[in-house]
Amino acid sequence: MKFLIASDIHGSAYYCRALLKAYQEEQADRLLLLGDLLYHGPRNDLPKEYAPKQVIELLNQYKEQIFCVRGNCEAEVDQMVLEFPVLAEYILIPAGENMLFATHGHKYHPSQQPPLKNGDILLNGHTHVPKCEAAGNIIYMNPGSVSIPKEQSRHSYMIWDGQTFLWKDVETRETYLEYRLI
Repeated sequence: MKFLIASDIHGSAYYCRALLKAYQEEQADRLLLLGDLLYHGPRNDLPKEYAPKQVIELLNQYKEQIFCVRGNCEAEVDQMVLEFPVLAEYILIPAGENMLFATHGHKYHPSQQPPLKNGDILLNGHTHVPKCEAAGNIIYMNPGSVSIPKEQSRHSYMIWDGQTFLWKDVETRETYLEYRLI
């Protein structure tokens, strides 16, 4: 199964459209969203084409293909307008011999890890900075942000085909980082 993994759309209709175009072009089977879908939050400037109602409309068209976790900007009212579950704190996905623990990152992150075994993957957004690094006995990955990248990173997403993780620019589809499971 092929996943497109993304985080932190923050209500940008422009970048949501770009992400969904990438999803179609990548021919992924599922879209794994790591939270902060509709609102920009108090610490961020408004992203390009800030239009949460349009983002709702765009994402609901893919409701059967989306797995999603709750970000720190999600509220229970968001579940009233989004037609796919958005309030889970985390999702566990088998990754070969290990597990992929997908969460937003405001509760579980490299400094506050969930109980994972050696070689498991902690996947989260929240920081808006792409990462792939060892964090103790686990691997920490972050796709970065679709709409509000930080630390001079790209507007990005990840592709995971069960073996290889690719970090890609949401507009150019250029791969700029790769990690292969052993």
